[in-house]
Amino acid sequence: MKKNVYTLAIESSCDDTSAAILCNDKVLSNIVARQAIHEEYGGVVPELASRAHQQNIVPVVDVAIKKANITKEDLDCIAFTQGPGLMGSLLVGGSFAKSMSMALEIPLIAINHMKAHILAHFIDEENYEKPTFPFLALTISGGHTQIVQVNSFFDLKIIGETTDDAVGEAFDKSAKILGLPYPGGPLIDKYAQEGNPKAFQFTKPKVEGLNFSFSGLKTQILYFVQKNVAINPNFIEENRNDICASIQYTIINILMDKLKIAVQETGIKQIAIGGGVSANSGIRKTLKGTESKLGWKTYIPKFEYTTDNAAMIGIVGYYNYLENNFNTNTITSKARIEF
Repeated sequence: MKKNVYTLAIESSCDDTSAAILCNDKVLSNIVARQAIHEEYGGVVPELASRAHQQNIVPVVDVAIKKANITKEDLDCIAFTQGPGLMGSLLVGGSFAKSMSMALEIPLIAINHMKAHILAHFIDEENYEKPTFPFLALTISGGHTQIVQVNSFFDLKIIGETTDDAVGEAFDKSAKILGLPYPGGPLIDKYAQEGNPKAFQFTKPKVEGLNFSFSGLKTQILYFVQKNVAINPNFIEENRNDICASIQYTIINILMDKLKIAVQETGIKQIAIGGGVSANSGIRKTLKGTESKLGWKTYIPKFEYTTDNAAMIGIVGYYNYLENNFNTNTITSKARIEF
């Protein structure tokens, strides 16, 4: 096998069209085209997302190849997101990847989006220490909340997950209740930094084992706001920072309580976070604080590798390439996919 492996990676699971070029485990380019149109609707509209992917996929891949300073003939394989995600969006990336792999006669590699969020920690970055196996991964995004025991690149086991809503949805829906625009999660984080996290108390859901639940918390926040606004119409305006800080504090405590149980049950004290919500400053700060308080070793990726991006698809593609784990063109995209 030649010394360097060049991977083209494509990610199109939701509303971001992304293409990346990796040389072995190092990122040469990581291009993301975002879709602002969904802000008008307060959430991602699947039909609009798939149309935008069709418009973006060719220029995004073209820019990724040019920025990496290679040609398409240098590519050794193409990795793409098979799922989970929005079906229309997945089909655009998958169809493009299949067509290009056929044209170039190079291997095709289908990637699980959630595994990619976890294994993004293995991208070669200067001054970033990679986790060692085994470790626990907390994967938190708009659609998923999972605790995963990671024993190797190919042995990942979910040991806890949400029974209803994901943590990202809890942030966004809470923001909507407060009248904040979509996506509201980052705005809650922003206002929370200026507020008192113990100003208002919300009850944490009681869920057995390592599983999560956020639907009850969302309802509780809705009733809390409605009740106080009925008394004082300016309640949100006058208390926005404190409300956001209290919501964020509660959500972080829910996540940390389950992580502590997971560490106790597995004996694993290496913790890595991934997924879009791991960009939250409060979660990052709290997790980092556990190193001195609880003796954990924590791994927090660069911001650009937390949200949906093709580089994380590429790193999993690279390790699959080394094992000759290839797929045929009969592979299908899946909105839901087994972990």
